Amino acid sequence: MSVSEMFIALQSVLTADQDIREEIRREVQALEQTAREMLTLLQGVHQGPGLQDVPKKCQKAREHFGTVRTQLESLKTKFPADQYYRFHEHWRFVLQRLVFLAAFVVYLESEALVTREAVAEILGIEADRERGFHLDIEDYLSGVLTLASELARLAVNSVTAGDYSRPLRISTFINELDSGFRLLNLKNDSLRKRYDGLKYDVKKIEEVVYDLSIRGLNKEATGGVGGEK
Repeated sequence: MSVSEMFIALQSVLTADQDIREEIRREVQALEQTAREMLTLLQGVHQGPGLQDVPKKCQKAREHFGTVRTQLESLKTKFPADQYYRFHEHWRFVLQRLVFLAAFVVYLESEALVTREAVAEILGIEADRERGFHLDIEDYLSGVLTLASELARLAVNSVTAGDYSRPLRISTFINELDSGFRLLNLKNDSLRKRYDGLKYDVKKIEEVVYDLSIRGLNKEATGGVGGEK
């Protein structure tokens, strides 16, 4: 084979790789649009009336996850199944966003932390990396950390809406979450940096709870005068 023929063959490989990446980008853009629509929907809970309409918003969000499953199913077909991590960077951020959205919906429904396996089921992908397109553990943890920040914001807005019991429940949940992360020996620099932000979320929520205590509103909350779950 001549040098020219060698480079023509190399260009063929590069072109095929570029085509794969372009198809993946198109699928990821569709996923990002669906994620934005879901986020806009769920952001409504931060408004006073939105807290009274949580079940309906969660139901609509779950309908959007049907679209997400279809889009992820299409994404799976755009690259060789054994090359997940070669192209992982293309969908990593949107997948983390989708984990957060799934975790937020589950929290709003049950005030519990969704498992990685449950998120994978919601998204229609695998939890086990050996089975193909899956939910990477670090992507799951990143999405959960985004949930913590969202709940810190919700704690503040709940007080504004007159729901004094919700911040107390959020505080308990976030402290349990913080205890769980302390059990992990995080080596990933990006994830470690995200985890470092969790202490600020804990502090922010503690300040909300302290303020309720100073104003005597925590007594109303524990007495059942505050908002419902």
